Amino acid sequence: MSGYTVADHLVDRLAELGVDRIFGVPGDYSLAMLDHVTHHPTVRWTGCTNELNAGYAADGYGRLRGIAALCTTFGVGELSAINAIAGSYAEHVPVVHIVGAPALAAQALRRPVHHTLGDGVFGHFTAMHADITVARASLTEDDAVAEIDRVLREVRDRRLPGYLVVPADVAAAPAEKAAAALPAPVDTTDPEALEGFVEAARRLLGSASSPDDVAVLAGLQVHRLGAAETLARLLAAGPLPHATTPWAKSLVDESAPRFAGTYTGAASPPATRTAVEDAAVLVVAGVQFTDLNSGMFTQHITRSRTVDVGPRSVSVGAATFAPVELPTALAALEPLVAEVAARRAGPAPTAPLAEPVTAAVAAPDDQPLGQSSLWREVSAFLRSGDIVLADQGTSFYGMAPHRLPAGVTFVGQPLWASIGYTIPALLGTCTARPGHRGVLLVGDGAAQMTATELATVLRERIPAVIVVVDNDGYTVERAIHGPDESYNDITAWDWPALARALGGGDQLDASRVRTVGDLRAALAGASAHPERVTLVQAVVPRDDVPDLLAALTRVLGNRPAPAH
Repeated sequence: MSGYTVADHLVDRLAELGVDRIFGVPGDYSLAMLDHVTHHPTVRWTGCTNELNAGYAADGYGRLRGIAALCTTFGVGELSAINAIAGSYAEHVPVVHIVGAPALAAQALRRPVHHTLGDGVFGHFTAMHADITVARASLTEDDAVAEIDRVLREVRDRRLPGYLVVPADVAAAPAEKAAAALPAPVDTTDPEALEGFVEAARRLLGSASSPDDVAVLAGLQVHRLGAAETLARLLAAGPLPHATTPWAKSLVDESAPRFAGTYTGAASPPATRTAVEDAAVLVVAGVQFTDLNSGMFTQHITRSRTVDVGPRSVSVGAATFAPVELPTALAALEPLVAEVAARRAGPAPTAPLAEPVTAAVAAPDDQPLGQSSLWREVSAFLRSGDIVLADQGTSFYGMAPHRLPAGVTFVGQPLWASIGYTIPALLGTCTARPGHRGVLLVGDGAAQMTATELATVLRERIPAVIVVVDNDGYTVERAIHGPDESYNDITAWDWPALARALGGGDQLDASRVRTVGDLRAALAGASAHPERVTLVQAVVPRDDVPDLLAALTRVLGNRPAPAH
């Protein structure tokens, strides 16, 4: 490599934004560009076993790091990853998808080159990304630097995926090293709209006699928009009773006494429903109600006593104020809550609003494992600093009701709900936060979707505990429909043997457990060897379903068929 190129500019800009690795699979249209990654002083290449997994890994990295990068080849590679990019768009994760493409000279001749549809048209795949990316560009030598900067700014500021097509000859084209950093994000809040919001919120909060009458329901967008610390200050100003949706689990300290639990509409614990639905004033912060996030849309929120803070607009009762950005709105509410707190008579309450989900008596060691005992033992095993990834299905909804220790990060995908997401996401999240232990919880059917990425986890020496829930097939689907139908069956795998075959070596401890005692012993071994990968194949009854998931699947299974 000689001279500074467009590829160098792209990698330098990614490094400037905090990216220290790019996930992907190499292809001939991207190989020369990847040389600029592998020779970069701070950005490294992390190759995955396929492009879909690489997209999931980038998604996990982006959730914790604030932005991520994925690189695939044209056509076959990018379309293999498109499911992951769509999931990142649905769940507000900023991932830059870089596609190595045929040289512009070949494109100009409309040649039917490989990885195309053979029709000489090279824009098909860009069009396919139009609805799942916030910004796109097919680079030329004349506009490459400006377009890279534009797309990266949009991805950073909008917290959504972007798409860059980089023809091989454009990647190698000369460029000037940027003289200045990318412009900082701009708060688009309108001062008059903010003033109107504050006055309306003050009037509504004035109806509360104390902070105990004001509750907060917090959602995922608080995290995605970088407002978690602002939310924490708002809660402390009361202190306020508060809950989160399952999508926002671990957004707040779940060990705090004023934490009321995880709110899932009618499927919520009674104490959680009371805290949210009966509040004199409810602040809904960054919540998007989806089917599985709301107990199948059974949330009961009274608009007239609600302050609803969205990403770029806010409402108080029926009045809406825009543009007002979420972090700015939450910061403006803090002094208003402090005013309410000043009216409190007596000390702030310290009793917990909701008790943790625990068993009255610990299960004996010889008790066969079931869903309840599995998630109770896993919850007790967690420690501050862990990154917990729960795949969609029994793992996510088995863990959702359990309180997490302070400092635990919880990752799931309940909107896009693509099973198998969490194995590659384990790679992404743990490389985004080196030194933190990953705890992966995944069903056997989901794990079979992306199992090959265990090889990369082992190659990268990621310290992790992996619990594969062996319940003999798609248990969540059985609970919805067809409990005995063959389409919900899968082939049984020997997961400890598979992990060894994928390169476990001496860094792997793997076992199959059937009793509570065996699980405890396996988890104790993981704690004793935190630098290793511990894989536990946890065998539970086929039709055993966590209570929360049972409530949701009953509604899903009873939905009326569409009219024809």
